[in-house]
Parts: sequence; C-alpha cells; structure tokens
Amino acid sequence: MKLLICTQVVDRNDPILGFFVRWIEEFQKHCEVEVISLKTLGSGGRIVRAWRLLHLTMRLEYDAVFVHMNPEYLLVAGWLWRLRGKKTALWYAHGSVNFKLRIATAFARVVLTSTAGGFRLNGKKVRIVGQGIDTEFFSPDPNIVRGNWVLSVGRLMRVKRHDLAIRAVALEDRELRIVGEGPERKALESLAQDLRARVYFLGALTQMQLREEYRKAKYLIHTSETGSLDKVVLEALACGLPVKTTDKNLAHLPLDAADPTYVRRHHSLKNLIPAILKTLV
Repeated sequence: MKLLICTQVVDRNDPILGFFVRWIEEFQKHCEVEVISLKTLGSGGRIVRAWRLLHLTMRLEYDAVFVHMNPEYLLVAGWLWRLRGKKTALWYAHGSVNFKLRIATAFARVVLTSTAGGFRLNGKKVRIVGQGIDTEFFSPDPNIVRGNWVLSVGRLMRVKRHDLAIRAVALEDRELRIVGEGPERKALESLAQDLRARVYFLGALTQMQLREEYRKAKYLIHTSETGSLDKVVLEALACGLPVKTTDKNLAHLPLDAADPTYVRRHHSLKNLIPAILKTLV
C-alpha cells in the first residue's frame, strides 16, 4: 500500500506534535508513505492553499489517505478522494465538535479515535483504537532516582486547569514543575506568587526532555477538564510515574500503580499502526 499522510507538522523537536515523527516511522515499516505538511503549501490565503493541496493530491500516486487531527484536509480534498476511490481515515482525539468535523466525518471512510471520549459524534464509522504511545521511548529508567516534586504537563490554557495544580501543591508545600506554554502563563505565574507556591515553569519541551521529567518526578498531577484521555497521562504511566487526577472518568486506569504494561497492552504505537492500516485495506 502507498499511503498519503496529511499532517500539520513533521518535526521531532516540536513540543506539541514531535511524537508524530515516530508514527510515520512505524507506518513506513508496513507501507510506502508520502507526507504533506501544511508548511509545504507555502503562504497565501485559504483558497490559494486549498488549491495547492488539491493539485498535490491529484499529482501524487497513492492508494489510501490518513488524515491526522486536521479535518480541514477532508473539507478541501475529501470529495476528490471519494471520486478517485481513495480510502480515507481521519484520526481525531479531542472533545470539541464543530461543523468542519461533521463535514469531514461525512467524507471519511472511517474515523479513528483513542477512547470513547475522544470523538463525540456517533456513527458506524467510528473505531476506538487506542492512543498510540511509543512505549519503547516512554519507559521507566530504574537508574534514575525520583525527586520529591510534582509534575503538571499540558498547554497553559484555562481548560487544562493548571491553577488547580498550583493550589494543590501550595497546600502541600511541595514543589511543582509545569511543562507547557500558552496564553495563561502570566495569570498562572501571578497565582503562584500570590500563594507563595514553589512553582517552576519549564516552558515547551522536546519529547526527550519531557521523558526525563516523567522519569524524575514524584507523581503527575492531572487537572485537565477536556473530558478526554490526555496522552500525557499514558506517557507518565508508561514511564512508571504515578498519576493523581481530578477526572473521575480515569478511575479505571492503574494510576497509583503506574503499571507500564497497561499502556503497552492497550495504547501502544506498535499496536495502533497495524490497526489503522487494517481499516484502510
């Protein structure tokens, strides 16, 4: 199979989407891969960029299409892929639902998601296939001695509720390290100062740097209110880091035991990629 992958960023050092490089490497073990990144479409307005995307999809040779987290690709080229008989899969794992997603779902042959909470539209197209954690990379290191601080990971946005993490460590008089960047940083820094909490903002980290934080912290505090299973929870568990969460929907996970085998069994990247390709055969 020749697979066309549509994604937003292909950069191992990207703090948000750096993990996707490993997805591509796993895909390449099973099929020929062609990647289109938004950056290859150059500058210009939406109409110009949409035309460039259509031109590329007509010029390239491929059997099936995998769209990662960007319904816009299906809005632009979904009709063309359907006319050309191309099998299309949309990966989407986020709690938000909008009009673009509904249209993209109509064009996709199958919609793949991590958990039931990762895709909020009902339909026969939806397949729950796990989160896709690289458990060879995110793994425990028995040679690293854990510290006594707490870790919070995620974009500095209101929905992630890092403020709750800051308040919690202020009550415990424990150090908190926050990984991530975003518009809430100044407000969170001000809150930490007002509470005299020991909070260190580490900013956006690479996958390598993030793994080291998972391996060194006492536990991960998870206060997100997105309603879906954040992959940071699974990455932490895969590294043997216990998780304390305010999300009751995650009560079924082995959070205290931090059992890496759970992630390998249910959410590993090695199991995910064959599951995705199976839907496109």
